Amino acid sequence: MKKFHWPHPFTLESGEVLPELQIAYHTYGNYAPSQDNVVWICHALTANADPAGWWKGLVGEGRVIDPSRHFIICANILGSCYGSSGPNIQDPRTGLPYYLHFPAITIRDMVAAHILLRKHLGIERVGLIAGGSMGGYQALEWALAEPGRIGRLFLLTTGARESAWGIAVHSTQRLAIEADQTWNLDRPDAGNLGLRAARAIGMLTYRNYHTFVRTQSDPDYLKLDHFKASSYILHQGNKLVNRFNAQSYWLLTKSMDSHNIARGRADSLEKVLATMYQPTLIIGITSDILCPPPEQLLLRDHMPAASYHEIDSGYGHDGFLIEHEQIGSILKDWWR
Repeated sequence: MKKFHWPHPFTLESGEVLPELQIAYHTYGNYAPSQDNVVWICHALTANADPAGWWKGLVGEGRVIDPSRHFIICANILGSCYGSSGPNIQDPRTGLPYYLHFPAITIRDMVAAHILLRKHLGIERVGLIAGGSMGGYQALEWALAEPGRIGRLFLLTTGARESAWGIAVHSTQRLAIEADQTWNLDRPDAGNLGLRAARAIGMLTYRNYHTFVRTQSDPDYLKLDHFKASSYILHQGNKLVNRFNAQSYWLLTKSMDSHNIARGRADSLEKVLATMYQPTLIIGITSDILCPPPEQLLLRDHMPAASYHEIDSGYGHDGFLIEHEQIGSILKDWWR
């Protein structure tokens, strides 16, 4: 992992100012200035800057996004806990971590940080921006912020604005975090029990009824407790607590709630989407209940150069991270 330090004030969309910025990122392959070989991957809520780890079915030697042919970049988003400026990074004004004193951020703030890194790396044009879920939010905002520098978009299970359903889910997750009496303390493990509960709520939307019935039903009809589905939910909650930060989770769900590409640009999503002429591949998943296909169909219907594919998956929203073969085949055919 590499680090980029921006030692200057960084003004957020809210008007608040970070005194400096730190961005953690990974690169793979080599940049060819004479070619359009830059692929920038924008990660989702709790991922990190290493897509070769969490998207290894699509990123890596011999994969459709291949470091032997592409210069691949992924930056940890602003507000996260994997090396970029966020609640667990030191505030240079106090010498202590920000914790809950880190200011509110938006998807546009994350993209502004990506643009600073692009300039630092000397990249004039990004051939393809790829992102699923919250990563797709960043890709859309970036294409609007720098339309002349973005060649193509690859969007999965994402939308032009956060839905009322998504905001309700996030609000419920934040209530779970806030119910943990430690969540607003200035310490790295603040809110861990609340984060475990928030992740449990999230898992219900990342998958769906059919997924749980198929994979987590108990064959033993005599059980009175310790059910397989309960163990699975507890396991997933504990896994996230061991690798993530509750205050970052709270902050990032807030940033998703404010996602709306029309904000300050037009009086409708449709008008903004109509200005986006980049060739765009959009993938929806039939079983996704968090960001279902109608969200992607809105993009397809109003982006002038959009192609849409819908895949079947038993994994719901998480299918964009799991269905490598289906997704890779569609991307390869489109990206010839």
